[in-house]
Amino acid sequence: MHEKQLRQLSIAVGNKLKERGAWVTCAESCTGGWVAKALTDIAGSSAYFDRGFVTYSNAAKHDLLGVQESTLESYGAVSEAVVQEMAHGALRKANADFAISISGIAGPDGGSAEKPVGTVWFAFATGEGQIVARKQLFHGDRDAVRLQATVFALQTLLDDFL
Repeated sequence: MHEKQLRQLSIAVGNKLKERGAWVTCAESCTGGWVAKALTDIAGSSAYFDRGFVTYSNAAKHDLLGVQESTLESYGAVSEAVVQEMAHGALRKANADFAISISGIAGPDGGSAEKPVGTVWFAFATGEGQIVARKQLFHGDRDAVRLQATVFALQTLLDDFL
């Protein structure tokens, strides 16, 4: 996906959020704020985006989002349990209607047999209490993995929640 396509996706997400009068937040690790950037690249995004969280370290996930240290120790940062706690924490801290959380291994190193480079966990939380987690395995270099994760997050929010 190219920047123009990502922009069109961000516009579509923003339009749906505006139609609903809804707010979105994000808690990002491996994408480093790319989802927030994509959303706020669109003029008028202040109508549906107030804040996001870049929680790259475990300490940041705990301090800013309330992810339990025991969850991080038991499952690791790249896990279903952690992204669910990240999404819940972001939703609560931002007082939003929707939250997206992302934690993964963008590479080129850091992977393992259980969690190879390109493994990314996502969680989507709603103000009604729904939390859905999804795992994807992306291919390519670091930038490619991060871009694919950003697109997946926005496309899933649009298709499945808005």
